[in-house]
Amino acid sequence: MGFHEVRFPASLSFGSLGGPERRTDIVTLANGFEERNTPWAHARRRYDAGVGLRSLDDIALLLAFFEARRGQLHGFRWKDWSDFKSGRPSEDVDFRDEVLGRGDGVTRSFALVKTYVSGDARYDRPIAKPVEGTVRLGVGDSELFAGHHFEVDVSTALVTLDQAPGPDDFVTAGFEFDVPVRFDIDRIQTSVANFQVGDVPNVPVVELRV
Repeated sequence: MGFHEVRFPASLSFGSLGGPERRTDIVTLANGFEERNTPWAHARRRYDAGVGLRSLDDIALLLAFFEARRGQLHGFRWKDWSDFKSGRPSEDVDFRDEVLGRGDGVTRSFALVKTYVSGDARYDRPIAKPVEGTVRLGVGDSELFAGHHFEVDVSTALVTLDQAPGPDDFVTAGFEFDVPVRFDIDRIQTSVANFQVGDVPNVPVVELRV
């Protein structure tokens, strides 16, 4: 069991169905009121990697990826085309997209997060798999540069600055990211419509806690 730092072919994941799943326990009381609670602090995402009518080369690419992961055994990266940036999907990544924390003169490492806001409610989502070469970082209003001012571990989503930010200096970041997933099935069924086109109707994948 392990995790392979390789992304599922983006050309195949484009157009797939999926998104976040929450778990909520609901108890209806005798007076008709409800008590609601959740054992999950964070959502778990599910997707369907099944592809409709595609070229046989695409089917071969999917099968090769499945076999290399040994089915459900090894995890991999997945690009969620509806949610893969720190900011708005229509905008470029900016180093001021997200606030990672506030400096204290000692701490040099910060974890990447993405914040979702609606009204007065907010949710901070831990980001586990940033895309290499996309992370931009800032302290205060000044942008820093990777390899010179900070380093990024794309396998753990930790950014480490060469110098600890001073007290009250906000550390901000912008980035693209993948979702860590595994196949949720150990069998793939394919059909060949003709000599050039095939079909793989159902290939579920599920997010991993890493």
